[in-house]
Amino acid sequence: MDLVFYLAAAVAIVSSLLVVIQANIVHSLLNLVVSLLAVSLIFFLLGAPFVAALEVIVYAGAIMVLFIFAIMLLALGPNTIAEERSWLGKGVFWAPAMLSLAVVILLSYALQAGDTRLPGGAGIPPKELSLKLFGPYLPAVELASMLLLAGLIGAFHLGRRQPREKGGKL
Repeated sequence: MDLVFYLAAAVAIVSSLLVVIQANIVHSLLNLVVSLLAVSLIFFLLGAPFVAALEVIVYAGAIMVLFIFAIMLLALGPNTIAEERSWLGKGVFWAPAMLSLAVVILLSYALQAGDTRLPGGAGIPPKELSLKLFGPYLPAVELASMLLLAGLIGAFHLGRRQPREKGGKL
């Protein structure tokens, strides 16, 4: 199972590097989804299936939809349709598709092997996680959510265009 863990970590590292080096933001988002899926596989292999499911649902699902919504909201302009068509050029999906296929193969192997627990054999039950998350770590969770909200509002205000006045000047 150590080999599966290291391969999942390698997929996460490669896809994270592709997030940083991609020039197009949509391509970076595709690789970020793969990176988040690989991290959820790592959580699953460490014996935390609940955290892995939360990683997929919250981060790879909801947060990525929020990022795509923000990109669509801020990418207003006369050349928007031509720019969006250039995002879907040939060869765009090869790297994320191959890395996603690797994550799926590793997950299926881990499910077949059935050894997805910590070395001591103890997993992290959802009740214990929720008691910690909504107990002593509640202020940190709420602070993180407020920080994300402030970042989204700041990005909206920085990215919005000012309306033109009647004279044609800004």
